[in-house]
Amino acid sequence: MGDMATTGERENARNWTFLTNHGHVLLAIARNPTARLRDVADEVGVTERAAQAIVADLEAEGYLQRTRVGRRNEYTLNPSGRFRHPAEADRQVGDLLALFTEEPVAGTTS
Repeated sequence: MGDMATTGERENARNWTFLTNHGHVLLAIARNPTARLRDVADEVGVTERAAQAIVADLEAEGYLQRTRVGRRNEYTLNPSGRFRHPAEADRQVGDLLALFTEEPVAGTTS
């Protein structure tokens, strides 16, 4: 029984993902640039307040730009932005966007 996972270990194994919430929010916006943050939050599984903070982070670092269109926001992504971790800093986020979105993101290079 030494190799059997405990209930807590099984729960932890099921709760992690390869992408961070920042990555999930960026992908949700890439798929729908006019989405309401409430809808982005629901898709990602975070609170609306957390989605707002993540969008603010992404905007501050230049990964996206927010434009007010009437009563809604429209987002423009910067696919040439580089990953922040040194291990992936030579890659552009457009590579990730292209991998997980159906439509190619303008400006994406491989």
